[in-house]
Amino acid sequence: MELTIIARFRALEGREGEAEAAIREVLPPTRGEADCLGIHAYRATRDRRLFFVHSRWKDEAAFERHAALPHTVRFLERIGRVTDPPPDIVRTVLLA
Repeated sequence: MELTIIARFRALEGREGEAEAAIREVLPPTRGEADCLGIHAYRATRDRRLFFVHSRWKDEAAFERHAALPHTVRFLERIGRVTDPPPDIVRTVLLA
């Protein structure tokens, strides 16, 4: 069953550029993963500290493999240093 991930990141005041750079850096290698069906990043228009990443995966196992890859581990370490609260990463399935 296809899995969709919705991740929310709130950058620390003054660290917005670092958060954006970390997100932009992880997108290309993630897009290159065989079981990634798509990934897009967004920044809120009314709160410049708020970022979202929306990704689609072949199945839950594909996302688990992604989570263990070096570029993903580096991203989570990097984004964790410039966000508060910690990232909110939600696994979802399509309802309709």
